[in-house]
Amino acid sequence: MYREHAIGVVVPAHNESDLIEEALTAIPDYVDAIYAIDDASTDDTANIIKNFGDRRVVFVSHATNGGVGAAIVSGYKRALEEGIDIVAVMAGDNQMDPEQLPRLLDPIVERRADYTKGNRLLSPEYRTGMSRWRFAGNAILTFLTKIGSGYWQMMDPQNGYTAISKNALERINLDSIYPWYGYCNDLLVRLNVYGFRVVDVVMPAKYGREKSGIRYSKYIVKVSYMLLTDFFWRLKMKYAVLSFHPLVLFYIFGIVLTPIGFLAGLYSLYYRFVVGGSLFIRLTLSFLLFIVGVQFLLFAMLFDMEVDRSECGSGRCS
Repeated sequence: MYREHAIGVVVPAHNESDLIEEALTAIPDYVDAIYAIDDASTDDTANIIKNFGDRRVVFVSHATNGGVGAAIVSGYKRALEEGIDIVAVMAGDNQMDPEQLPRLLDPIVERRADYTKGNRLLSPEYRTGMSRWRFAGNAILTFLTKIGSGYWQMMDPQNGYTAISKNALERINLDSIYPWYGYCNDLLVRLNVYGFRVVDVVMPAKYGREKSGIRYSKYIVKVSYMLLTDFFWRLKMKYAVLSFHPLVLFYIFGIVLTPIGFLAGLYSLYYRFVVGGSLFIRLTLSFLLFIVGVQFLLFAMLFDMEVDRSECGSGRCS
């Protein structure tokens, strides 16, 4: 127990035989249950977990590799079945510092947050060990996730060191969460739709002997597409189905007019230099369409930010 709350920790692991024992050993004594998920490892990870010798460990095995998101969802479901109040995630590669766990738990215990996550991007000293390429990829995904999720004050969405309340887990559809890397971005979108409070907890990065399995060149493309579909889903659910806000119309007009104006401008240049027609009227109208579309988008984002700020002011703060 931690401050009269039952605490569970989900430990997803795929081929982590070198580090899984260290990760499990480091989990604090106040944690009530450890949900160790072997995601179809081909090494000795499963045997190490099964023979670990800690009564708190609940071993869950996947017959096929479902992805880190799917492994975490399996842990979440077991925690819900057992009535755990707060569930944290600590990777099987021992990358999460257990001394930081109370800082993730406290905002939820004190009812200031429903979901907490680490933030390593605030200053260079907290990013020690993070490569420039990794930082650049994370910065890009931070910006895209702000737009997709509506949590405009949030940073470092790729940080997997998180904690979530039982209430939030019961509300969201766990089976719909993205199963691979990118689950954390997808989860933020779903939390935003239902108005859950997300709090960043500033903490340093911890890198050791683990090797990242993320290939950012492919990863950014896949997660960007996922965030695009999530963005439209969020607009539909939050601003059209569950409630209504005119910003959804501003987004629609902006998304339609901006590319039309841009393409019309290209056609105007083609018409002038290839066909030999006049340029001024066509290019002017194209430019006006493009500018109006961009203004609609900017106003939509501004309204979206204001909703985020108003929720923050009412206690739903990211």
